[in-house]
Amino acid sequence: MKKIGEKYLPIGTVVMLKGGSKRVMITGFCTREDGKKKLWDYSGCLYPEGILESNQICLFDHKQIQEVYHVGLEEDEEEKNFKTQLKKIVGTEEKMSTK
Repeated sequence: MKKIGEKYLPIGTVVMLKGGSKRVMITGFCTREDGKKKLWDYSGCLYPEGILESNQICLFDHKQIQEVYHVGLEEDEEEKNFKTQLKKIVGTEEKMSTK
């Protein structure tokens, strides 16, 4: 298994969540459930099945990850720039939600 590492693992990363029995592949970042304020770190789908129906998306936070099985595409300039912008946006969002 690989180290969990810093927040915002790349898309395509396959993880096991604490208390989980099925692996999840990260498919997105900073998602909200309809009508809720909570901003989740990640969205994902079951691995290896993928998204079979729209109600099968799972939302989870970085601290819920127990193990990393595979790390998605990283060390790509586009991915690095995206993470920089993502962290700025989330930092602003978190500041606004505490006011």
